[in-house]
Amino acid sequence: MRDESRSTFSLKQRLLSFRFAFSGWVYVLRTQHNAWIHAVASVLVFALALWLRLPRLDWAVLILTIMAVWMAEFMNTAIEAVVDMSMPDPHPLAKVAKDVAAAAVLVGACGAVLIGLLILGPPLLARVGWGS
Repeated sequence: MRDESRSTFSLKQRLLSFRFAFSGWVYVLRTQHNAWIHAVASVLVFALALWLRLPRLDWAVLILTIMAVWMAEFMNTAIEAVVDMSMPDPHPLAKVAKDVAAAAVLVGACGAVLIGLLILGPPLLARVGWGS
């Protein structure tokens, strides 16, 4: 039998789902030290991009890149929580799950640095007079 209450649109439920999502974001910022590094880097990149007056396509790439790092950090935190909840005692596979999730964040962050250098580097060097 179909649950009709789940199939109807409810603005209240949509707003509640946003509240849950923002609670998750606050949790990550409160508990994950590397999230603060991502936050500072995000703000610096946005400020630098504004100062350099980057074109829309460069903005799109930077936003997608920053978003990918944040998504990896959120998923890493979620995986760590699920592993800790399901495996309170140390287990080799629990370590693998947590290490691989952390590696995903590292790969995303390293890629973001490279993309940032490619997009921000040339106009920054030109702006400070070092570019040709």
